[in-house]
Amino acid sequence: MKAFRSVTSRAAVLDRNDVDTDQIVPKQFLKRIERTGFGQFLFHAWRQEPGFELERPEYAGARILLTGRNFGCGSSREHAPWALQDYGFDAIVAPSYGDIFAQNCTKIGLLPVVLPEEQVRELMAVDGELTVDLEAREVRGGGHVFAFAFDDFARHSLLHGLDEIGLTLQHEERIAAYERERPQLVDTLALG
Repeated sequence: MKAFRSVTSRAAVLDRNDVDTDQIVPKQFLKRIERTGFGQFLFHAWRQEPGFELERPEYAGARILLTGRNFGCGSSREHAPWALQDYGFDAIVAPSYGDIFAQNCTKIGLLPVVLPEEQVRELMAVDGELTVDLEAREVRGGGHVFAFAFDDFARHSLLHGLDEIGLTLQHEERIAAYERERPQLVDTLALG
């Protein structure tokens, strides 16, 4: 996982509440075994609608998504954060998230920021770039500076690009020492 410190970009606005994971990436596209390639299926049904928000030219290349409350609700679909990240988003700013969705985001390096609805609305009106800064725990843009809370452990993991395997490997020497000192209960050479 790559480290996340901050991102500065124009933000795309998806002003919708209760966006569930099946809307983010529909079930018919979950047959892939890789984590990549899901961006092309992001909001598949909605992208067929004329005038869909994210198809606006001014949102091309946006790395920040501003959206409504309860984003990522529904089933615990890891593919939803994968699709958002593969599409190009590095951070999402919303008043609230589905719990499992938010956890799945932090596990892959996609930052889910929670701000009060009024502040998200003010950011949606900004004409220009925003900065989402995990080090400072702030979202800045259009003259606004909004602080956000973020779990210290998840923040440390994101700032250092550490997924669960990376966190475990930080203790590799201690794990190896434990294994050397512990007698084997089964003769693994006899299993062949």
